[in-house]
Amino acid sequence: MAEKLEQRVAVKFCFLLGKTVVMLETPYKEAALGKTQVYKWFHRFRNGELSLADQPLSERPWTSRTDENIARIHELILEDRRRTIDNLVDLSGVSWSSCQWILSEELQMKRVIAKFMPHVLTADQKQSRVDACRELQEHLEIDPDLFVKVITGDESWCYAYNPETKQQSSEWKSSNSPRPKKVLRVKSNVKTMLIYFFDANGIFYSEFIPNGLTVNKAFYLRVPKCLRDAVRRKHPELCKVGGGGFTTTMRQRTKP
Repeated sequence: MAEKLEQRVAVKFCFLLGKTVVMLETPYKEAALGKTQVYKWFHRFRNGELSLADQPLSERPWTSRTDENIARIHELILEDRRRTIDNLVDLSGVSWSSCQWILSEELQMKRVIAKFMPHVLTADQKQSRVDACRELQEHLEIDPDLFVKVITGDESWCYAYNPETKQQSSEWKSSNSPRPKKVLRVKSNVKTMLIYFFDANGIFYSEFIPNGLTVNKAFYLRVPKCLRDAVRRKHPELCKVGGGGFTTTMRQRTKP
C-alpha cells in the first residue's frame, strides 16, 4: 500500500507540473501502476479531486470479477493467446469491461505483437554464422576498410502473398512471457527470382529473372558483364581502359 501511495504522489506531482508522461516502470518495476490506473488518477485530478485516498467502494458486489471467472479467463487465454476480448466475452459470459479488467489488472497481461523472423535456425546454423562473423572480424582487424572494397551478390525468391496484420498476430502475454515470433507468411503460387548486388552504400545492381527463362550457365555468364556495366556507369573513376580490353578495379577509398 505504501508503494501505491508513493506512486500516486508521483502522478500528482507530474500533473501539477503539467506533465502527461509518468515513468513509473523504471523505479517500481513490476509493482508500477498500470496505464489504466495512471489515467484514472489524472482524470480525478483534472476534475479537481486532489485527494490521494481511494474513493469509497459501491455496496454493489462485483459479480463478474470472481475467482472462478478469473480462472476461466486465464484458462481460455492459455488455450489460445490470440483470442480477443470479444471472443472471451462470448466464451465466458463475462462482461467486456470485466474481461478487460481481469486481463490487465488480475492477470497482468497485455497484447504483444509478434516479432518477424525470416526463418528459425538450427544450432549448427547458428554456430556456422558465429564462426563466419569471427572470421570476418579477423580480416577487419588486418584491413579496416575491407567492406568498402567488396561487392556482394545474392539471389532470392520473391513471392506474392497475403500478409498477416500486426493486430492479427498479437497475443496476450504477461510481463514475464517471451515475445511471440512469426516465421513464415502465407505464400502464393506467384513468384519470381531476384538477383542483386550491393556494396557498402546499398543496392548496386539488381534484376528480376523473366518468367520462363532457364537459369543456366549462359545466363550466369551474362550477369558479371551486366555488373561490370553497372560499375562503369555509377563509378567511372573506379574503372580504366587498358591494353586491348576493359578492366574493372575497386580502389581503396580514403576517409574524409
